[in-house]
Amino acid sequence: MPGLSGRILVVDDNKVIRQLIRVNLELEGFEVVTAADGAECLDVVHHVRPDVVTLDVVMPRLNGLHTAARLRSDPRTWDIPIAIVSACTQGEVDNGESVGVDAFLAKPFEPMELVRTVGMLVREGRQRQRGPGGGAEEEDGESDGGGGAAERGAPSGGVATSGGVATSGGVGMVDAGGE
Repeated sequence: MPGLSGRILVVDDNKVIRQLIRVNLELEGFEVVTAADGAECLDVVHHVRPDVVTLDVVMPRLNGLHTAARLRSDPRTWDIPIAIVSACTQGEVDNGESVGVDAFLAKPFEPMELVRTVGMLVREGRQRQRGPGGGAEEEDGESDGGGGAAERGAPSGGVATSGGVATSGGVGMVDAGGE
């Protein structure tokens, strides 16, 4: 997947995880800016103008779900694709879907799944900016066959979104525990 581009705002209170996500995305050509929690994310998002925001859920000051809700309610950031990268519970997935989260990636995750998910969200975000038309999920030849799992009933092993981004847990590259 070399040649990917886009600016990603990675938000996680765990410095090691922020670095792991940063390195994996930068190796694939993304520009990465990081924030330590949701409050810092909201402070920098207008200056950074990211193509995608990744959010952990459990963070001090402002958690990921509240941050996602604030991003969706701001006319300057409502259309930025958001991925939750966390050890998600079903309740968090449900709450994330209700505030407009675009994708969920369960910790621990496979680095290539992270890159694929972020790349797909960058493409979808660009598609949103161009307006309605083609399906962004078709650009890489992959499709989940239509609407997302929220509409079809996702298997418990992962969550697909309306953009066709399927998520799954992977082999342990990241410890889902704290620092």
